Amino acid sequence: MRLLRPLLNWDGLLAVLTLLTLLYATLAVPNFATSFNISQAIAGVSEKALLVLPMALLMITREIDLSVASMLALSSVVLGALIQADVPLAIALPIVLVVGAVAGLINGLLVTRLALSSLVVTLGTMALFRGIGYVILGSASVNVLPDVLTDFGINTVLGNVLPWTIVPFLVLAPIFVVVLHRTPIGRRIYAVGGNPETARYSGIDGKTLRLMLFVVSGLVSAVAGIVFTARLSNARADNAVGFELDVITVALLGGINVFGGRGNLAGVFWALALVAVLRNVLGLSQIGGDAQGIVIGSLLIVSLLASNVVQSLVAAAQWRKTVKAQQRDTAPASRR
Repeated sequence: MRLLRPLLNWDGLLAVLTLLTLLYATLAVPNFATSFNISQAIAGVSEKALLVLPMALLMITREIDLSVASMLALSSVVLGALIQADVPLAIALPIVLVVGAVAGLINGLLVTRLALSSLVVTLGTMALFRGIGYVILGSASVNVLPDVLTDFGINTVLGNVLPWTIVPFLVLAPIFVVVLHRTPIGRRIYAVGGNPETARYSGIDGKTLRLMLFVVSGLVSAVAGIVFTARLSNARADNAVGFELDVITVALLGGINVFGGRGNLAGVFWALALVAVLRNVLGLSQIGGDAQGIVIGSLLIVSLLASNVVQSLVAAAQWRKTVKAQQRDTAPASRR
């Protein structure tokens, strides 16, 4: 029973599933285990890995940001336009980060100050931000970038496996983990998501907290836009179309409750790895993007059903444990 205990935990189940998928891919899929392929698979998930960090925190607070891919694209366009105007990279990068933060601030103000639904607001700004990108560059693209940027997009660190593009995620991920799971801010995030009214009566400023998370979402999206531009050596308004759906899928698959208050980043990281491995295996098997979407979507539906089963099993086990404890406590009295 101890060996099966990790399977009664969603994070443990995801970990086992990811490791089994990795084992299968290594043994059965040609060219999967090569350093080049592993490096490309990691690089391909770099931007989504960044975007899922603030998305998970927002979803725990019962919010969502559908505009993350559009903010990424807008940041990429602004970076490309600045480079095209011969603005030094040392000045262009901070400007791009400010643009992302302002975009996130717009989302946050509309949601928190006007009491609008984040689903509706970010659905609108998803079109708005990408539309601004088209106004700036049109259908054109910027392909001539500084060498330091393109080198960052194609070079690796620590051998030939780890691309530089994943480094921003590796830097930010521990910060998000510590903030969510080890600080008062994290406890407030769970409190606001678990019961907003109770959190408000406890003195937690839920509006400011959620506004801050939207700003962080915009800022991280700008970082992802810089990474995306460097990785593809390309800045254009239609970059990262559809990324928001993959990011939300990873968050849900990782155990983040869409109704807020529950979830952790460990499960999200396992889900991210699982989706990355699946997409890579499907690509190596010559299965196109549309079919990959079907597989990932089916995986999400099955995972949600499996999550409900796991939760039911855990609840049943806890109930049996409670009943047995009560029986042990009442047994001496009954003998008397």
